[in-house]
Amino acid sequence: MYIKYKLTEMYIWTRIAKMNTLSTIEARENFSELLNRSAYGKERIILTRRGKNLVAVVPIEDLKILEAIEDKLDLEEAKEALKESGSVPWKKVKAELSL
Repeated sequence: MYIKYKLTEMYIWTRIAKMNTLSTIEARENFSELLNRSAYGKERIILTRRGKNLVAVVPIEDLKILEAIEDKLDLEEAKEALKESGSVPWKKVKAELSL
């Protein structure tokens, strides 16, 4: 199953996957398999320590999607900041710093 995320004019497709969990001990013992499951099987795997979620191993495509979402949010925040009164034009900042 896929969900479509709209990021401005860019559409990104990502797979909804059941999150499997492994303890950090199991992950250490089966590290190569863990990497292969994530890289080639496109699995998202949560590593746990003492029964608590610690970290996730995700396919690189998922990381790229997260980074694209973060970039989009950062851009929106920057645009909003520019609208605020009291902002200083970049040219003025450069001139004041002799850049």
